[in-house]
Amino acid sequence: QKPTSRPVRRLRLVARQVAATSAANPLLDNSGLPKFGSIDPTHVEPGIASLLTSLRDGFKELEADLPARPSSYESVVEALEKIKFPLGYSWGVVSHLNGVKNSEELRTVHQSVQPEVVKVSMELGQSKPVYDKLAELPLAELSGPQKRVVEAQLRAMRLSGVDLEGEAKQEFNDIALKISELGTKFQNNLLDATKAYELVLTDPADVEGLPESAKAMALQSYAQAHPDEPAPTPEAGPWRLTLDIPSYLPAMKHLKSSALREKIYRAFVTRASEGDADNGPLISEILALKQKAAQLLGYKNYAEESLASKMADSVEAVDALTAKLFAVARPAAERELQELREFAASKGYEGELRLWDTTYWAERLKEEKFAYDEEALRPYFSLPKVLDGMFGIASKLFGVTIERDDAAAERWHPDVMFFRVLDSETKEHIASFYLDPYSRPGDKRGGAWMADCLGRSRALGTKPVAYLTCNGSPPVGEKPSLMTFSEAETLFHEFGHGLQHMLTRVEEGDAAGINNVEWDAVELPSQFMENWLYHKATVDSFAVHYETGEPLPSDVFDKIKGARAFMAGSFMLRQLQLGALDMELHARYSPEAS
Repeated sequence: QKPTSRPVRRLRLVARQVAATSAANPLLDNSGLPKFGSIDPTHVEPGIASLLTSLRDGFKELEADLPARPSSYESVVEALEKIKFPLGYSWGVVSHLNGVKNSEELRTVHQSVQPEVVKVSMELGQSKPVYDKLAELPLAELSGPQKRVVEAQLRAMRLSGVDLEGEAKQEFNDIALKISELGTKFQNNLLDATKAYELVLTDPADVEGLPESAKAMALQSYAQAHPDEPAPTPEAGPWRLTLDIPSYLPAMKHLKSSALREKIYRAFVTRASEGDADNGPLISEILALKQKAAQLLGYKNYAEESLASKMADSVEAVDALTAKLFAVARPAAERELQELREFAASKGYEGELRLWDTTYWAERLKEEKFAYDEEALRPYFSLPKVLDGMFGIASKLFGVTIERDDAAAERWHPDVMFFRVLDSETKEHIASFYLDPYSRPGDKRGGAWMADCLGRSRALGTKPVAYLTCNGSPPVGEKPSLMTFSEAETLFHEFGHGLQHMLTRVEEGDAAGINNVEWDAVELPSQFMENWLYHKATVDSFAVHYETGEPLPSDVFDKIKGARAFMAGSFMLRQLQLGALDMELHARYSPEAS
């Protein structure tokens, strides 16, 4: 018996049951913005089951009709786009909620329907009639965006196994299902491990060195996590530290106790590494499955398969670039490390710097070299003011006006904001976006990302809607969110991705915005926007003290700019290490031989 048979029977039953009540399921309404205030985990199974049935029925009709259809972009590509949209839209909403409003109930239903969503994606990607019809389209007669869409779809279908037959095809499809399942489990394990850890400190000496903003956040975290305990106080605590980045990073940068830093560091780097939540076996299994799937497609390894849709054309090209950058970065990083050792020793530190010490001493060295404390900058970077500055530069660069309009959209959390993007001259509504700015380790995964809710499409009549998700410092008490400079950079970064998606003028859905942009090119607009935080006129337009209105002193801005290249060699070496590890795991590592 195949492992997906029980969910399949269940989904078919649910699909029949939902027929009479589909109007009550907000996941079946794709006429506008998602109904986040109404969507409940109980809607997922019946809603997705109904959409799967509709998609399969519509796709079968299209396949049967293809021979009689003209070989035109509209009759093939746009017809496919319309058929795939309802499921893609609603599954995107469910997947988004799984990342920002995770719960046991949502996980259960997500895992229940995911195999069928993956399966129908494979069915569409392996359709010979569709592939053959796409291959017939006269590329020379298409516009640039249309040609890009057709070429990308043909490539995606080849990478989905459209050329496979018989047992090879079945094995490839089984692998795709398993990788999807394991990937979800990996993310859930990581979220659970992050959420489960806390370090409660009751001795004021233990939080020595921690900035007041971080202490206040730790007090608030304890009060929220332990509502039945006596309220913490600034004088006696308790203070609660977690592995969530707004808690973890200040601890690693500022806690004077090396022993406590070691404890937190070890907990952070060993998340999801033991018991039922151990991701180690999952990593090996995922790597082995990716390797096998790539070989079924005719590639030597998964890295080759992945590069088929990127700008870099070979593993050798990636290795050569990595080696070239490494040769430049390593000497600089070695000089930086030696300087750090000497500095720490001059301050009384004895012995070799350990992994939980380098961040702490690097922060002390930066403070001494550039005479500013990043934590002391927080009052000048309140989230409302940072947003004003960010939207102001977008207005100057791109001629758009951004207005907050929370009443226009249902939101998944009270902290989420909704914005409309307008053409400054015509006042035409161009796009919209949600901003989820703060960390919520209980139900939101770590990191920062931009994702699309809707894209621009002539065929669908849709305008872009983006999700911008960060894990910044939440407000404490009556204060607004006071951001570190790094958090402001992250916000500008994700906004850059969002602008690429929202300001596109391309009308072909699969070439509009971020769609089908090569992953080794996708960071250009985000890093472009980051650079404006090092432009004095831009920073002067919004960096004022949230209480006094005092502007950020010019000499402090100069120090921020001067510190931009601080430890740059070490940072580059770290990025190269991650990239080289990625290539090693996917091009040369053999899980079976380890």
